[in-house]
Amino acid sequence: MRVIIVGQGYVGLPLAMSICAAGHEVIGFDLNTEIVIALNSGISHIEDIDSTVLSEWITSGKYRATSNPTDFAQSEIAIIAVPTPLDEKREPDLKFVISASETLGRNLTNVTLIINESTSYPGTLRDVIAPTVVKNSKADLGHLFAISPERVDPGNKDWKIANTPRIFAGLTDEASKLTKTFYSGFCSELIEVSSPEVAESAKLFENTFRQVNIALVNELALITRGIGISVNEVIDAASSKPYGFMKFNPSIGVGGHCIPVDPSYLAHTAKSIGVEPRFIELANAVNLQMPREIVKRIKTENGGTLKGKKILVCGVAYKPNVADTRETPTAILIEELEKDGVKISWHDPLVSNWKGSDSVELSGENYDVTIVAVLHDIMDKSKIASTSKYLFDCTGKMPGGHKL
Repeated sequence: MRVIIVGQGYVGLPLAMSICAAGHEVIGFDLNTEIVIALNSGISHIEDIDSTVLSEWITSGKYRATSNPTDFAQSEIAIIAVPTPLDEKREPDLKFVISASETLGRNLTNVTLIINESTSYPGTLRDVIAPTVVKNSKADLGHLFAISPERVDPGNKDWKIANTPRIFAGLTDEASKLTKTFYSGFCSELIEVSSPEVAESAKLFENTFRQVNIALVNELALITRGIGISVNEVIDAASSKPYGFMKFNPSIGVGGHCIPVDPSYLAHTAKSIGVEPRFIELANAVNLQMPREIVKRIKTENGGTLKGKKILVCGVAYKPNVADTRETPTAILIEELEKDGVKISWHDPLVSNWKGSDSVELSGENYDVTIVAVLHDIMDKSKIASTSKYLFDCTGKMPGGHKL
């Protein structure tokens, strides 16, 4: 079977490798020609995909990357795996989904099962993707449409595409049946829901649940700090309850493509039907505020001002053990620090260059303040601790550091 995957990022490339392993021919489409050239040279830009695995599928003829949409011809399945960001007003921005749908419509030459894996609000498949594809098609080919929202957690060693339960739904029974048959070749558990809107809503709620609970525990950290007790000890004590409690840890905030973004898609839907998404908006506000609260506390503990001080920030990726900097809360932290006229350096062994500057090496006590925003396993804790006399630890994992 010939499969087109639009988007070769954190979702599209791992998916492509899994589909190749199931015996299908995969064409990975991406508008970024540098990525396409690298992929066809056997170089993976995604940590979870080893370049040797990519090279094997290229050599076998099962995989190739392209920026040429005419390669879509004669495909049996097309998968949309593109970003769904927020615009400057933090509203859903479907420009990549719409562009992918238009490109598919113009270039598919036969009946194709079109599956959306990109996260979006309920109604996107039915009201945006399907009409856009049909409108841009040269003929009435009778395409089939389905959704199976991605569940990708970069860096997770335990849960991969193969063993993560996958929800799906088609616009028609035939689309649902074909989708189930396709994914059953490389996914161990498939869960069919009654409509695409249910699948779309479930994906949004998964990450809204995490956003709200992270905000709750971050707010708890502020409360316990005011009381004068350890938030981590409180959480550990609460975690001893064997039922009705799920542990979340305080942090600098939330990052990545999903948690900072998906709840806003659900909030958009709520507002469109006249429901005020109070929990979602409050959770967003709390998590966005955490870097500012951290800077406020560091200033208080350093004489009330940071002006002119040399500050080292460790960890610019959005979470441990990945190089992904999308929506990283460290960006807000640094923006807040820069308002006080500080001299910022950053260290992240997984991210060589970010926002036009390079990661620095750790070499002795060269800073007035060190902030550990994210802690990768390969980071040297002792070296980090030796960079300054004042260490603020957002992770709860650095011995001797000032903690949330």
